[in-house]
Amino acid sequence: MRKLILFLVFLKISDCYFGSQEDDDCFCQLQGKIDDCTCNVDTVDHFNNVKIYPRLRSLLQKDFFRFFKINLFKKCPFWQDDSQCGIRYCHVEPCKENEVPVGLKEKDDKRLKLENKYVKDADCKHGIDNKLGEINTTISDQAREDFALWSAYDDAQENFCLLDDFDEDSNYVDLLLNPERFTGYKGDSAHRIWQTIYSENCFRPNGKFNSYIQSHTLNNMCLEERVFYRAISGLHASINIHVCAKYLLRESSFKYPQGEWGQNLEEFHRKFSPEMTNGEGPSWLRNLYFLYLLELRALQKASFYMEKEEFYTGNDSEDWDTRLAIKDLLNIVRNFPHHFDESTMFKGHVQAKKLKQEFKQHFRNISSIMDCVGCEKCKLWGKLQVQGLGTALKILFSGKFDKIGMDDNTSKKNFQLLRTEIVALLNSIGRLSTSIYELDEFRFILR
Repeated sequence: MRKLILFLVFLKISDCYFGSQEDDDCFCQLQGKIDDCTCNVDTVDHFNNVKIYPRLRSLLQKDFFRFFKINLFKKCPFWQDDSQCGIRYCHVEPCKENEVPVGLKEKDDKRLKLENKYVKDADCKHGIDNKLGEINTTISDQAREDFALWSAYDDAQENFCLLDDFDEDSNYVDLLLNPERFTGYKGDSAHRIWQTIYSENCFRPNGKFNSYIQSHTLNNMCLEERVFYRAISGLHASINIHVCAKYLLRESSFKYPQGEWGQNLEEFHRKFSPEMTNGEGPSWLRNLYFLYLLELRALQKASFYMEKEEFYTGNDSEDWDTRLAIKDLLNIVRNFPHHFDESTMFKGHVQAKKLKQEFKQHFRNISSIMDCVGCEKCKLWGKLQVQGLGTALKILFSGKFDKIGMDDNTSKKNFQLLRTEIVALLNSIGRLSTSIYELDEFRFILR
C-alpha cells in the first residue's frame, strides 16, 4: 500500500516536469521572481547549490561552529508545558566537560568574556575609555569591566531574541551529534507552537486570525509586515523540508542500529503540494528563498566585521583553517549581485519607530515560544535557527552595521556580536542552504 501511495505522489508531482494540464496545480509554481526581492528562484538555486552549500557544509564541521551553548530546561512562559516528548530520538545529550574545546571554556568564566575581547582589552587610548582617559589615566580594572558590561548591555537592547547561553542551566551541545531531522514529535503540542506563532505574533491583514496568512492577502500589508511573515513562513518551510529529507523510515535494528533515515516523498507531498495546503505550498517554498536572501544579506553586511574575528577554540591549526574558510565564504557572499535591500524598510519617524518596536517585540515573543517545544532536539534547532534569524535582523536593522567597512578599525569597539550569535547565524544560513539543496534533490527524484 505504501509503495502505491508513493507511486501516486510521484505521478502527481512529476506532472510539473513532463507537462500536463495541471501545471498550475503543482510545484512548477516555484519559479520566477522571489517576492519582495530582485532575483529569481533559479538564480538562488545555482548560487546556493554550487557556491554556498559546499562551503557551509565544510565550515560548519569546524569546532567553532559545531558547539552551541543553550538552555534546554527553561519553562514555557505561556502555558503549562506537560508535553515533554518521550521518544528517544527527541533526546539531546549535552557535552561532557572534556569534550568542549578549551578555547571556548576559557571565554566562559564571566559574562565579561562574551567574545568581547575588543572591549576587554581596550585601554585609555581606545574605544569606550578614550574620553575618560583624557581625564584620568589611572582608571581601575574594575571600572573597565563595568564599562564593558555597560557596552554589552547597550548591545543587548538591539537584540531581536532572548539569549540564554549564560543561564545557569545552559550546556554545550555538539550539533553534529544531534542533527536536525524527524523525531516523531507531532500532534497537538507541535501544532500549538506554530499556531501561536502565526495567530498571535505575526502581523495580520484585515484583523483575520488563522494558522497562516493566505498569500493573496499579503498585498494588504505594508512591506515590514510582509517581511516579518515571509521570514517566519520561510523558517517553517525550511524546518519541514529538513523533516521530509531526514525522515525516520525504519526503527533501529541489527542492520540499522541508529535507525534508517531518508527522504519521505509522501510527507513532502503532504506538507507542500497545493491540493494538501489549500494552494499555499508553493508560496511557502518561495518564502524559504526570501528568508535565505534576507539572512545572506545580513552576513554580507557584517562580512568585514566577521573577517576580524579570531574564531578561537584553542586548536591553532583548525582555527587557521576556519579563518581561511570564513574569508572564502564571505568573499563569495559579497560578490552576489542580488542581495535583499533592507534600506527601504522602517522609513519615516514616529510611526516607523513604533512599527520597528512592534517588529522586535513580536520576534522576541517567538524566541520565547521556542521554550515551549516539547521535543529537546526540536527545541535545540528551533532556538538556534530563531536566534540566527534574530541575529540577522539585529545586523540589518540596528543601524550599527550600516557604516562598517574594510578599513573601519572602530567597528568592533562600537558594536559586538557574541560567539553564540555568530554560531547561530552561520548555522541558520546553513540550514536554509541545506533546505534549498534538498529541495533540488526532491526535484531530481521526481523527474
